[in-house]
Amino acid sequence: MKFTIQALPVSFSALGRQVEMTATPADIAALGPWLEAHVPGLGQCRGFEKFGDGQSNPTYRVDASGGTFVLRAQPPGQLLPGAHRVDREARIIGGLHDTPVPVPRILAQSDADGPLGRMFVVMSHVAGQIYWDPALPGMAPDDRRAIYAAMNQVLADLHDVEPEAAGLADFGRKGDYFQRQLATWTRQYRASETDGIAEMDQLISWLDGNLPEDDGRSGLVHGDFRMDNMIFDPQSHRVAAVLDWELSTIGHPFADLAYQCMQWRLPNEGAFKGLGGVDRAATGIPDEADYVAQYCTRRGLPGIENWRFYIAFSFFRLGAILQGVYRRSLEGNASNTQTAHLYGKAVPILAEMAMAEVREAP
Repeated sequence: MKFTIQALPVSFSALGRQVEMTATPADIAALGPWLEAHVPGLGQCRGFEKFGDGQSNPTYRVDASGGTFVLRAQPPGQLLPGAHRVDREARIIGGLHDTPVPVPRILAQSDADGPLGRMFVVMSHVAGQIYWDPALPGMAPDDRRAIYAAMNQVLADLHDVEPEAAGLADFGRKGDYFQRQLATWTRQYRASETDGIAEMDQLISWLDGNLPEDDGRSGLVHGDFRMDNMIFDPQSHRVAAVLDWELSTIGHPFADLAYQCMQWRLPNEGAFKGLGGVDRAATGIPDEADYVAQYCTRRGLPGIENWRFYIAFSFFRLGAILQGVYRRSLEGNASNTQTAHLYGKAVPILAEMAMAEVREAP
C-alpha cells in the first residue's frame, strides 16, 4: 500500500537544529549573567540563536567569548506529567560520557527556580554534520553504507551498556516494557486527544490484543533514534554525538531498532523524509533485513520475533507524540506553533500505516 504525505511543510523528524536567526525570547536576556557564573569556560556571553524547527524542548545556540555552547530548556506553559524532562536528558548524557556512545558534555543545569522559571541544561557544542534526509542525496554508495553502519554500531553499543555501570540502574523499570509503554502512551494520547481518530482507536485495540510475552531483554534505550538526531563527522562518517535523549529510559532494545526501521517506511517525498520508494541496493543503503541482521550480529542475537508488533507500536507511539505536539499548538505552547498545528493531520495517517503493516504481514 502506498502512502503519500504532502500536507506538512517540514518533516516531523526535524526536532530543531536549523538556526532561526530571528528567534530570541524576551526572557533569554536574564540568562547571560547566570551562564557566565555557572558554565565553565564560557567567558562573556555574546548572544543566543534559537534552533528553528524544534517541537519538544526549545534549544538555543549560545555564543560566548569561550566558544559555542548549547542550551536546552523545557517549553513554557502547562506540561503533561513526566514530559520534557531535560534533567533526565542531562542524567543519561552524563552517564554515557565514558562509554562507546558519543554524547555532548553536560556543563550546567538549572531547575525551575532558575532564571528561566523552567528547567534547562547547558552542554558542549559538537561540530559536525546533521543529515536531514535519510536517503543521503548526492553521496557515493560507499559513504552512505558507512553512515548506516556507523548508526547501527552506535545503536548496538548503546544497548550493550549496562545501566548499573553507567550509574543509571534506577533510570527506569525493568521488564514488561511494551505493556507499560502502551499504557503510558495511550494515557498521553487520551490526555491530548482533540477529535476522535478511528484509526488510532483500532491500533490501540490491536496492540493491546497482541502484546508479546516479556522476553527479559532490558537496557538503555534512546527513544527517538534516527539519523537527524545525530551529528556525524563528515570525513570519517563516524557518529560524533547522539542528541535528543528526552525519551530515553531503561527499556526493550528492540523498540529503538523498530522505531528507526518504522521511519524508513515513510515516503522520501514531500514533508516526510523516509526511505519508502528509495532503491537501497543502488544507493548503498542497507535494506531493513540487512540492517536488522547487522544489529543482531553486533549484539550476538539469533534474530527478532514479533517484528510487526514492534513496528506497529512505533507508529502508534509516534502518533501519540505528534498528537501531544498538536494539542500544545492549540494551547499556544508549542515551540513552533505553525508547524505543530499541521502535525495533527499526520496522526491518522500514521495509524493507518501501522494497521496496513499488521494486515499485510504474514
